[in-house]
Amino acid sequence: MVVTKAIAVRQATMKDVDQMLEIINQYAQQGLMLPRTKLSVCEHLQSFVVAHDGEAVVGVAGLHILWEDLAEIRSLAIAERAKGLGVGKQLVLHLVEQCQNLGINRALALTYQKGFFEKCGFHVVAKETLPQKVWKDCINCSKLPMCDEIAMICETAV
Repeated sequence: MVVTKAIAVRQATMKDVDQMLEIINQYAQQGLMLPRTKLSVCEHLQSFVVAHDGEAVVGVAGLHILWEDLAEIRSLAIAERAKGLGVGKQLVLHLVEQCQNLGINRALALTYQKGFFEKCGFHVVAKETLPQKVWKDCINCSKLPMCDEIAMICETAV
């Protein structure tokens, strides 16, 4: 029998930054998300949450507010040793709840993991229906202008 530690989601702190970067940039090296710098993570630390198992950060995700009715879940990354434990879903549902608490009625994900986000209550939308400000970070992406990410929205029922 495998015993797993309880995973708690909490606000990220400065002590978490190096572990967050390690997890995020492993995915970035595979071309699955944009890389983040230490400066970027520190500047936006208040928008990040982490999943922690009592010893280390095992997952990270950020919530970037785009407009009064739309926020993007970004930099969702899970440590290799925590895959399959429901950590990603815990982080996403936590951020959807944050949207509700902030009065934001839609959460956006730009992703390659369609099935995962469907399980979290998201549905596919046409990229053309999203406001232009969603694409401001795309200028830094090597896949511009041939983006192959899927745009997905979750109505947060504010």
